[in-house]
This record gives sequence, C-alpha cells and structure tokens, in this order.
Amino acid sequence: MGLKRKRKLEMPHTYVIIFFVVLVAAILTHLIPSGVFDTKEVSYDNSGTEETRTVLVPESFSVSEGDGGGTGLFEAGGGAGFLNYMFEGLTSGDKWGSAVGVVAFILIIGGAFGIILKTRAVEEGILSVIDKTKGREVLIIPVMFFLFSLGGAVFGMGEEAIAFAMILVPLVIALGYDAITGIMITYVATQIGFGTSWMNPFGVAIAQGVSDVPVLSGTPFRFVMWFVFTSVGTYYTWKYASRIKKNPRLSFSYQSDQYFRDDFNPEDWKARFQLGHLLVIGTVILGVVWIVWGVIEHAYYIPEIASQFFTIGLIAGIIGVLFRLNDMRVNDIAEGFAQGAKDLLPAALVVGMAKGIIIILGGDDPSSPSVLNTILHQTGQLFEGTPEALSAWLMFLFQSVFNFFVVSGSGQAALTMPLMAPLADVAGVTRQVAVLAFQLGDGLTNIIVPTSAALMGTLGAARLDWAKWFRFIIKFQLVLFGLASAFVVIAVLINFN
Repeated sequence: MGLKRKRKLEMPHTYVIIFFVVLVAAILTHLIPSGVFDTKEVSYDNSGTEETRTVLVPESFSVSEGDGGGTGLFEAGGGAGFLNYMFEGLTSGDKWGSAVGVVAFILIIGGAFGIILKTRAVEEGILSVIDKTKGREVLIIPVMFFLFSLGGAVFGMGEEAIAFAMILVPLVIALGYDAITGIMITYVATQIGFGTSWMNPFGVAIAQGVSDVPVLSGTPFRFVMWFVFTSVGTYYTWKYASRIKKNPRLSFSYQSDQYFRDDFNPEDWKARFQLGHLLVIGTVILGVVWIVWGVIEHAYYIPEIASQFFTIGLIAGIIGVLFRLNDMRVNDIAEGFAQGAKDLLPAALVVGMAKGIIIILGGDDPSSPSVLNTILHQTGQLFEGTPEALSAWLMFLFQSVFNFFVVSGSGQAALTMPLMAPLADVAGVTRQVAVLAFQLGDGLTNIIVPTSAALMGTLGAARLDWAKWFRFIIKFQLVLFGLASAFVVIAVLINFN
C-alpha cells in the first residue's frame, strides 16, 4: 500500500493568471456589444497653465453596429484575435506610455542599474549604512515610507519606484527584513500618496479639470486624508517588518530573497567603501535630483526619465572602470547592462500581456467601438435613484474595478470623469466627492492589480512573483478599501465641495 503524496497548493504563475483573464475578456466580447462615445476637447486651468484633454460626451453613447460579433481565435493583418494578445499587447501604444514605451522604460532602467550593481557600490554602501546605523535601522521604514508617499502625492511618483526598489530591497534584506518590506516603503508608499494626493498632476488635477471642479480645491480635506493613509501604511509596514525580523521564514518572499542574501555573507560583512563607490552613489543621487527637477519643472515623462537613468548607469560604469571597482573593464559595462535588462524582462513581458487584455476588449479609446465603453455606460445607469452615500461608494467601487483595465491615472480620469461628474449631480453628491471616489479607486488598487506596469516592474526588481505578492497584500488592500470607503462617506456627510 503506497503512500499518497500531498501536493502543495500553489498559486498560478502571473503569466497563467493573465492568460485566463484574456480568455474571459475574449468571451465577454461575444456576450457584450461594443459601444462608442463621441468626444470633445475640454480646457482647464492647472496652477496657471491651461491644459487640454480629450474626453467623452456622456449622452452620446451608442452601440456599434457590425463590430464583427466578438473576438476571434486568431486574426491576420495585425488584428486582435485571442492568440494575438501577446504580440499586440507588447507592440501597442507609443514611447509615451503602455505598452511599448513602458516595456522599453523597464528594460533600460534594469540595464542602467545592472551597470550600477556591477560596480558593487550599492552593496558596499549598504554595508556602510549597516555599520553606521546599528540599533537605529528601524528608522529607515517610517522615513522612507513618508518620503515616497510624499513623492507620489506631489509629482505622481510611480514608475520611478522601480529604480529605488533595486537599491532599497537589498538594503532592507541586509538589515534583516525582506523584499516585501522594500516594496512597501517604495512602490506601495508612492501609490498611497498618489491616491490620496491634494495636488497630483497626473490624477486629481486632471480629474478636477475635466469635471469642472477648481483644480487643487479641497486641499485641507485631502491633506488630512493623505496624512491618515500614510500613517496607517507606515504603522502596518513597521509591524510587519518587526515580525519578519524576528522570524524571516514567515515571509512569503523568504525563498526569493535568497538571491539578495547570497550577496551579503555575514563572514564578509566588512565595508570596503572607497572613493569610487562614493562617486557612483553620488552619481545616482544627483541623477535622481535631475529626474525630480525635470518632472516638476518640465513635465519629463517616460522617454526623458528612461534616458536620464541610462545616463546615470553609463556614468557609473565609466567611474567603475576608471577606479577598477569590482575589477571592472569596459566590456563589463555592456555585460552589466545586459544582465540588468534580463532580470527585468519577465516584468516587461507582463506589461505587454496585461495590455493585451485591453486590446481584446476593444481598447480604451471612447471614440472607437469597445466592450469597455459599454461597461462604462451601463455602470453609470446603476447610480440613478440610489441614496447619496451609497452612490458615492458605488462610484469608488466602480473606479477601483475599472482601474484593472485602465491603470493610467490620467487615462482613467479622461474616460470616467466626464460620465461620473454629471452622474454625481443626478445622485445628489458633489462633483468634488466624485473626484475623491476616482482618485481613491484609481490610486489604491495600483498596489495589487497585475495590469500595473509600475507594480510589475517593482516586483521584478525585488524578484517576487505577483501571486506571492497577492497573498501578502490582500489583507492590507482590504484595510485601505475600508479606510477609503469611510473617507468617501464622510465626504458625503460633510458635503465636501
């Protein structure tokens, strides 16, 4: 009589999850007709600068005739069949956004930091920090969480967290924590700031502008909200990190963290921080200052930031060769870039796959026939005749779900707010509340949805699979959801305007 082996239940790979989501999306195209909206240009004042966005006209919705009857299995000529989702997703968009621009952005950042890591300046810097912060290392959690949340709130920090994770994840692991702690104080913090911001130019400012709400109005309420969410996030991360430090094996990322632990042998924890290492770290710091200045002063985005990171990596490589850091030669610059890009390739592929979901549904252009347009229109009808607080909460719930399909804050604002703003008037809630529901739904779910390029890039940098991340973050996501629901209801009760 043989013994039966119990197979351990495993979460499916991220690629598998997305494949089945694409399959569901393809089936939906046979069940839900494609719809289309007319569009118009709207202008609004954003801190003295006139901005223009293309938005849909809510009352113009119509079902598209002769849309082909749903997605086919395969389409020739660059069509969007079910089996085309991978290639079409990877090659969609342009250099300014998803997917091809974000894919290139992730690979270039990976390559740039591959060069930086080749110099071993990061490792030596980490060992130096450990040596100088003994007994005070726990302070890194609240300080970093606050700073990254502030970055998300002030200038919409998101994709930039990928680069910082490549530095801070190894640091916190070396300090006795785990990769999840590093992701929390970098990417999660930025998205809490992004979603609760009083001035985020890529989210709340656009939503207010297209909703005919004064841009940057409602700042005191949102500032208090940002402080509360940031405090809750900091405390949650600190409690979790303290538990992991006592028993690292409790971490979902314990096995994958071994990659970083191998770089820090306790028997060889003597820092050899030299002038060359200092120059590399200085290059990174000055480069980040350059990026922040560019984003704030000149609205630098993916093309510029990618090139800035490439420059940082190139200069770091030259310093490494000149100072013979880690015995570097000129060819090591190229090899470091290739290795770094290779490490983030899985994350880059997920971006293309996730974009394939949107393509299968017909795209996110309101003027082109798509199932998303129909879903958007039909959802709007649900708010009529419901109590004010419930209407506002349903708006928040809808924005949270819709963010799975349209992760871009500015894109979601342009798609949903022209519909949600007049619906708020009908439901008896202020447009300011509708904007609040949008920003909370859009920003906070970026922490968990696998369609977020910034999240997948950060997980790639931390070498953590999305399925394991989901198992950890779902509890915190529910905490944020409850807190956001409370703020939406409070906003209705005080007639937030």
